[in-house]
Amino acid sequence: MLDGIGAWLPNLTIRLLLAYEFWEAGWMKLHGENWFAGIQEQFPFPFDIVPVEISWHLATWTELVGPILLVLGLGTRFASAALMILTVVAWASVHAGNGYNVCDNGYQLPLMYLVLFGPLLFQGAGKLSADYLIRQRPTVKSSG
Repeated sequence: MLDGIGAWLPNLTIRLLLAYEFWEAGWMKLHGENWFAGIQEQFPFPFDIVPVEISWHLATWTELVGPILLVLGLGTRFASAALMILTVVAWASVHAGNGYNVCDNGYQLPLMYLVLFGPLLFQGAGKLSADYLIRQRPTVKSSG
């Protein structure tokens, strides 16, 4: 019984948790002021050479589209990889110098996010996902 539930529940739970967290961040960016100009010099290469307005929009839309894909379980590995890259940039530019503790805006949360993305990147979305349904469709072989 646990094996059956394990085929869909853990990765669904991870997808929904990460989707919520990143959606909230993207929503705040969408409705907030661009503060990237104040930290652009802290962005790792090549992100430090991208104009802050472009970086802001890339981060915002990655944090809005990625969670939608995670909830649907569609393109989960792609969405996970994109959000992982975003997380590494945030870690390097915002969190790394503040130590580990989440209360000090440290790298504790980015580290946890990266660990949580691991199963999604390596195992996929799980059985309760659009990715799984797409893989289950029978393929049509052409006669040639």
